[in-house]
Amino acid sequence: MGRPSSAAPAHADHDELRPPCDRRRDRGGVPENAERDAGEPSRNAALRGIPVANQFDVIILGGGPAGYVAAIRSAQLGMTTAVVERDKLGGVCVNIGCIPTKALLHSAYIAKLLREAKEFGVEAGSVKTDYGVAMQRSRRVSDQNSKGVEFLMKKNKVTVVKGSGVLQPGRKVKVGSDISEGRKAVIIATGSRVKGLPQIGLEINKTTVISSDEALFLEKAPASMAIIGAGAVGMEFADIFSAFGTTVTLIEALPRILPLEDAEASDALAKSYKKRGIEVIAGAQVKKGTPAKDKVTLEVETNGATRKIEAAAVLMAAGRAVNVEDIGLAECGVQVTERGFIKVDPGLQTTAPGYYAIGDVAGPPMLAHKGMREGVTVTELIAGKKPHAIRYDNVPSVTYCHPEVASIGLTEDQCKERKLEYVAGRFPFTANGRARGTGETEGFVKILRDKKYGEILGAHIVGGHASEIIHELAVARENEYTVEEVELAIHAHPTMSEAVAQAALDSLGRVVDM
Repeated sequence: MGRPSSAAPAHADHDELRPPCDRRRDRGGVPENAERDAGEPSRNAALRGIPVANQFDVIILGGGPAGYVAAIRSAQLGMTTAVVERDKLGGVCVNIGCIPTKALLHSAYIAKLLREAKEFGVEAGSVKTDYGVAMQRSRRVSDQNSKGVEFLMKKNKVTVVKGSGVLQPGRKVKVGSDISEGRKAVIIATGSRVKGLPQIGLEINKTTVISSDEALFLEKAPASMAIIGAGAVGMEFADIFSAFGTTVTLIEALPRILPLEDAEASDALAKSYKKRGIEVIAGAQVKKGTPAKDKVTLEVETNGATRKIEAAAVLMAAGRAVNVEDIGLAECGVQVTERGFIKVDPGLQTTAPGYYAIGDVAGPPMLAHKGMREGVTVTELIAGKKPHAIRYDNVPSVTYCHPEVASIGLTEDQCKERKLEYVAGRFPFTANGRARGTGETEGFVKILRDKKYGEILGAHIVGGHASEIIHELAVARENEYTVEEVELAIHAHPTMSEAVAQAALDSLGRVVDM
């Protein structure tokens, strides 16, 4: 969840744009130097006391999205593979993140539909919600997905080692008293965790000061909630709890909510949330939190004034910390950056030969699908292949609130900062026939194109099904199609996706339906 960081590596140099046809011809894979020493196979492991059963080609520390995908691809490539996981397979995403949250968001969406059913000719009566029931359903969905990962491990003959792993020199991993060796490589995929703000009195206590982890297991929606952080996590839980009757206050330190998204998208969501009764406070600093038995009092400074906010619960959604402590990094020569991420080269190898890092620990964007792609790439490198380089500036970012927000590439502000000559094409869903029919007219599609060559610099969607529609533009941008080429594809009518073609036409001054 959340947009890719502007610090993430970029595939194309937008300051020296060239015609798309030229760029397509010289698109390469991972740089040659990224394929340096993956670690020669150990021939004398048995002599060093490591049982044959504990010898693998690849050992992966962490069974989340990045780790389990790496394990599957490693096994597909014929390498013996082990995954070390201390908890359920699937990691945060499957168990206490992406999957259960999306299940709850769908429950929230159903509640919204029922409340609006009358205008569609359907009498639903008084709508009653039960967060506990929705929560139990979300747990079943998560369990099903976790068991699915277990099945995939067995299907691909991946050994799963239960426990907390600690790295050892020589491409080894210690779990309890057992030591295993990765003859070719050890991959670090330990993920990240939520964090509180203990310095201002808001350490997570799991009752009145909670994180998304605890929010996913509540039996009842609280009467009121203050959410600190209006990135993807904060926005999604504001949507969920508001739908279940909670009075929600959303607090963001930066000048606008969804601060990494395009400003127009942020503004659209702020207006939408305010209409629904969600209080949005941006540009605010939480100075102090005072938890009590059944409430929390916050002192919030905004516009030079301090106000007090009381809520039955405070949900901390102001960032995550990567899991790099106590796993033996320093002992193996694995260095971290100033921000705490593991240092990796373009081939995802750390500063210690034979040790790789993928997913959240390898740096932003901290998104499951980015980690999954890294899992594929790194195992192909270890196997001696030359995979295509990951284009970090084209990783889709999605916030699954209602309306959804999805984006790729640059925002308008970033285009201006880089002094790029660009044209923005925009098409609102109020002018889309399918959106009118379904009542999903909030939002728009916006495409930013290079003024000279028509290259897609960025794309931003607010609206129903934005998470699905964005992929057309992600594919187009990955393959360096121009907006003219996007528009040439005939879009079925009536569909929400027609807005993509119309936005492309608008950037060319040829929009038809507006």
